[in-house]
Amino acid sequence: MRFAEYAEKLMGMNDSTWQRHANLWSGWSRLTVLPAIALAAWSRVLIGPWAILPAIAAIAWVWLNPRLFSPPARKDNWMTRGIFGERVWLNRKSVPIPAGHERAGNVLNALSAVSGLVFITGLIWLDAWATLSGMALTMLLKLWFLDRMAWLYSDIEKVNADYAAWSSRHTLA
Repeated sequence: MRFAEYAEKLMGMNDSTWQRHANLWSGWSRLTVLPAIALAAWSRVLIGPWAILPAIAAIAWVWLNPRLFSPPARKDNWMTRGIFGERVWLNRKSVPIPAGHERAGNVLNALSAVSGLVFITGLIWLDAWATLSGMALTMLLKLWFLDRMAWLYSDIEKVNADYAAWSSRHTLA
């Protein structure tokens, strides 16, 4: 099982959760996840073992975020379409996607994994440069990936009626 598929299962991302996550507020507020994790990890310097509390809060935020918002009223914005594209990406075993989109997604995910390791190294060793540069690069690559996913969705909705229905109805199928 690929990491993204494992994460989707771990997060309990069903149709209802994806509907809510497609809200642009859910998508944009996810950008707070890595800073929250960084603050939680670095808080051990000040509060020692009590740092477990901000760590739990950061993990709870990761899980709660896609569930807190209502399904989007409008679906013509970049973030919502990027999230639709993520769903298409995760379903690419069942419904193949164009090779160029798959290649770009794989490259961006690989680069993101490397920058994520820099971020994690910074958290472990309390290295501010590694933490901040790893976090910034990971976030930038995630936004680039979302841009590619919005592009993927724009291409695939033209040829797949099921995917096209996501952007034409108030409630996603």
